[in-house]
Amino acid sequence: MTAATSLAVLPTGPATAAPTTRSACATTWGSLDEASTSTADVRVLGARAGRHACFDRLVVDLGPASTRTVGYHVGYRSRFTDIAKGDTIPLRGAADLVVTVQAPAYTPEGRPTYRPANRLEAVRVSGFSTFRQIAFGGSFEGQTTFGVGTRARLPMRAFVVKDATRQHLVVDVAHTW
Repeated sequence: MTAATSLAVLPTGPATAAPTTRSACATTWGSLDEASTSTADVRVLGARAGRHACFDRLVVDLGPASTRTVGYHVGYRSRFTDIAKGDTIPLRGAADLVVTVQAPAYTPEGRPTYRPANRLEAVRVSGFSTFRQIAFGGSFEGQTTFGVGTRARLPMRAFVVKDATRQHLVVDVAHTW
């Protein structure tokens, strides 16, 4: 077989590169604030985190079930503070993402519905690609805050998922731009 013969069997269309990990993780998210002003009569019940191929995820669990959706505000800030005292809570990482949920972490009688064993390490994120730390900033006047120390100011998104018994505030932070 000659070189000319082998070239004759190649496709004549334009060459395309195989998808790379970066293009497989392309996102339209940005790094500007995300918010919902809705209100629901729910309480913070827990917080957890997960690792995905393209992003790290924080989930704040809320209950009981409600027909209304909880409000939230998620945005990068120059520092994270205790919601009641205003004291700075240093976070590991190059950027501080502040997550405010329009729900208390206590009952109307003042009993906690969520109290992490360690406020500075409210959720373990060792080995995550983007998250460096998740701290609990407290709960005051019907609002609860979490500080997420991230590797850099990266694209993020926030949304609420509802099921039959609870709502879940989901915050995803991409691994790359």
